[in-house]
Amino acid sequence: MTMVPSDATMHGPAPTVEPLPAFSDNYIWLLHRGGDAWVVDPGDDAPVRQALQRRGLRLQGILLTHHHADHVGGVTALRAATGCRVVGPAGEPVPEPVEPVAEGDTVEALGQRWRVLAVPGHTAGHIAYVNDAPPEGPRWLFCGDTLLSGGCGRLFEGTPAQMLASLDLLAALPAETQVCCAHEYTLSNLRFARAVEPDNPDLAAYTRTCDARRAGGEPTLPSTIATERRINPFLRSREPTVRRAVQQQDPTARSDVEVFAALRRWKDGFR
Repeated sequence: MTMVPSDATMHGPAPTVEPLPAFSDNYIWLLHRGGDAWVVDPGDDAPVRQALQRRGLRLQGILLTHHHADHVGGVTALRAATGCRVVGPAGEPVPEPVEPVAEGDTVEALGQRWRVLAVPGHTAGHIAYVNDAPPEGPRWLFCGDTLLSGGCGRLFEGTPAQMLASLDLLAALPAETQVCCAHEYTLSNLRFARAVEPDNPDLAAYTRTCDARRAGGEPTLPSTIATERRINPFLRSREPTVRRAVQQQDPTARSDVEVFAALRRWKDGFR
């Protein structure tokens, strides 16, 4: 296991975590404690610069989950402006220089130890970060485009089997884990989820909550692992209700991976 050196001691209050809107539907996650800050997946440097200036923060580091431009586009400018560290997935073409990390590595930042999880599927080398057993405050999961609230990322580079295994890994995290994904796709995802499970009462209740949040100009995120287990069809693809719905679309889908793959194809064509 590789330990990426810390910029802070492992004690004291938990960091504050908040989403910074970017582009039409991205979130850049800002973590800060005292005057220090890290950000996750800064596709654009402008929202980060503005947030740092408003709050009087010093950017110490960047965590990257995968190589897509809407997640890494602001890295070079932020590094040039602040001299911050950049930590990202080994084997993915993220802006150099980067401190590469992979499954089993840890990163210490803002008094927390962040474990790296390999979650391929959306891209071949996609990773996530979770702070296991934090001394104070909640457990946070930064999962990029692997797990989305009510959905999951498209399979651009990976296979259905890889994505199913990645989602199984995330679904096994403690129920209270805060799910900080990178897009405000929730309402669209829930519309599909209701087509899959129209009689799921948890899904109906969560949809009402998210509708109200968006109507009030608030983000739907973070979600929680507990919530996603109850409402997300991609975490529920082995449930009889989901399997039956998928098999009505594709009667040839039998194995767990075949059902998951058919569910993802259904979502890809859903309007």
